[in-house]
Amino acid sequence: MVEYARLVPGDADRLEELNLFFARVFPDPEVLDCEGASAQQRAAWLADNGNVALVALESSEIVGGLVAYRFDKIEGRREFYIYDLAVAEVYRRRSIATRLIETLCRIARDAGAWVVYVQADQADAPAVALYTKLGAREDVLHFDIDPKVMKP
Repeated sequence: MVEYARLVPGDADRLEELNLFFARVFPDPEVLDCEGASAQQRAAWLADNGNVALVALESSEIVGGLVAYRFDKIEGRREFYIYDLAVAEVYRRRSIATRLIETLCRIARDAGAWVVYVQADQADAPAVALYTKLGAREDVLHFDIDPKVMKP
């Protein structure tokens, strides 16, 4: 049976496991820095209520995970952004991603958020299908701007 949990400051090691899980599941693992944060930094990250790390566990093994960030906007509206969401291949098509998103939506609602949003690559048909089922689609462009190459 799959269980769902939000990681808390005492779960710094589990957060590292989640990061390593993402590195295994995502097709471009070099994007994730699996050695970047100390246990103290991970605990501090988890202590910030604006950061959300959720795990789906079976027999205490991570089989799915979600990382989201809260944005407190200047106009007073609060939003949550799903940054990472993954489910181990053998556990897909069991509504685990949906349950993780539902868990985040409860957290967002309790925090007074008006929306939860997520980006999906057009080529990722399963993700696009899931998000289409759960919410309204907006077609936008995404740009990565490298701050190191910008002039001061």
